[in-house]
Formats: sequence, structure tokens, C-alpha cells
Amino acid sequence: MNVCQSCGACCAAYRVSFDESELQSEGGSVPDALADPETGRTWRLRGTDYARPRCIALQGEIGKSVSCGIYRERPNPCREFAPLAEIGVFSEACNRARARHGLPPLIAAIE
Repeated sequence: MNVCQSCGACCAAYRVSFDESELQSEGGSVPDALADPETGRTWRLRGTDYARPRCIALQGEIGKSVSCGIYRERPNPCREFAPLAEIGVFSEACNRARARHGLPPLIAAIE
């Protein structure tokens, strides 16, 4: 199992802002109903703009078993967050998100 599917901390730690061009109505893949306008051409995933963020698309329990309800349609910031996770390399941002939820850091982080 991909470690990200048993974590989900990043989906409940950061604001996810992305360009308007990623919305389905603009030819992208992110469902419009899951996004709120931010400023200008910038939008954000619902639920990520709170003091205790949690993306509306996150399903499951953080640190146990999670999935993304829009995995194939997710915006670029989500795609780019931990691109090396598949090979077992995690960023400092990943480990900061995990710490925010009381989870231990993963193997040596990169930045």
C-alpha cells in the first residue's frame, strides 16, 4: 500500500491554491463544485482555507486509511506535493504535515 493512503496529513495541513485553468469549466479537471475563488485567477480546494484545514475531497481517517475523492482530477499542487513518495522519499513539508497530526516523520526527508 502507498504510505500516502495511510496518512493524508498533507490534505489536512495546507491550503491548496491553483490556477483557474484547472477547473473543469475552464477545460481542466478539478470539479468546479469543490473549489472556491481566492483572488484573480486563483482558486482553492474547499476546506483548505481554515485554521484547521481539511480538503473536502479527503476521505477517511488521517493516519489510518485515506483516499482522495478526486485523485484523477486533483489540481497540480496536489500532484506536485510528494512526487517522490512512490519511491520512498518524502519532503520536509510532508513531515511537517505529519507532525501537525501527531504522526512520526517518514524516512530521511529532502527539501
